[in-house]
Amino acid sequence: MDLGELDYNLPAERIAQHPLPERDASRMLLLDRSTGRWEDRRFRELPDLLRGDEIIVINNVRVIPARLFGRRAGIHAQPVGAHNPARGEFLQTEVEVLLLRPLGEDAWEALVRPGRKVPSGERIVFGDGELEASVESRGSYGLRVLRFKSKNGFDQALGRLGHIPLPPYIKRTDEPEDRERYQTVFAKQGSAIAAPTAGLHFTPEILKRIRERGIPILEITLEVGLGTFEPIRTERVEDHAIHRERYEIPEATATALECARRENRPVLAVGTTVVRALEDAAEKNLGKGVPVSPGKAEASLLIYPGKPFRIVDQLLTNFHLPRSSLLALVAAFAGRDNILRAYKHAVEREYRFYSYGDSMLAR
Repeated sequence: MDLGELDYNLPAERIAQHPLPERDASRMLLLDRSTGRWEDRRFRELPDLLRGDEIIVINNVRVIPARLFGRRAGIHAQPVGAHNPARGEFLQTEVEVLLLRPLGEDAWEALVRPGRKVPSGERIVFGDGELEASVESRGSYGLRVLRFKSKNGFDQALGRLGHIPLPPYIKRTDEPEDRERYQTVFAKQGSAIAAPTAGLHFTPEILKRIRERGIPILEITLEVGLGTFEPIRTERVEDHAIHRERYEIPEATATALECARRENRPVLAVGTTVVRALEDAAEKNLGKGVPVSPGKAEASLLIYPGKPFRIVDQLLTNFHLPRSSLLALVAAFAGRDNILRAYKHAVEREYRFYSYGDSMLAR
């Protein structure tokens, strides 16, 4: 598939820069993937729009304040002035670090900017020196392996010095409200650098209404990392090497999915991260007699039009960037033409796009 087939036009003003005052106040485009027809609805209607026999799977991962601003060791900080590192404006001494995934023993894979200024062996100091990192190795596109040491514990230092890693299309620095709003109400474990954004619309009341209908809500954990947002740099989508992301499927979820298959009950995935975990697990489980096995693994499956779906029957998701692996995934699920027509409608009807934007339910 040519990458240009996943393109569409989106005016900048359609990109949501802040969350709505209420999580469940977002709009929801209801898409019938068999006919391509859509309806404009509200997310608050979701519990009533469900058939009642679904199995719903959510990603309970927790977002960490994974963005750090430091300086190269041995160089004194310069006056701040009018620069804004959150928008790519750096002083000569400054370094931005985006933690991607823990590697054990205080080591992390990270993206570092500006990468050319930070070779192997370099040390980076954060805050007043309560946290330091040494560069152990370097990779392409700014990837580094960093080893941290801290005076009072890494988690404590990260909680104080770290920033919520808002996506680059949100053209502002993170604010105190982002610590709560860029986190789902069911977040509980793991280390994600981005929120599973389809889950941001849920409130305790919405979850209660769903459960009152007798619909089970199961959990997985996928640690959202570079694989979710890394741009496709190849002309053919199939040639994209997707970054691995760790996930865990609990015993209860694996058992419920096996029962759903026996009873012909549809599985509704809340977000593309859930799809990645479930479909990757199903691919690994081919020939074993059960849909997925419980336990931990790494998602390495790239989903694009033509790939089969073995677990997921319905998908609740936000709107995604053009020419991205996430748009390829939803196009594979609902049909490229259906998705691009639905997105065109959403643009014309002034839906809010991307992480803090509106939602779409495809089934």
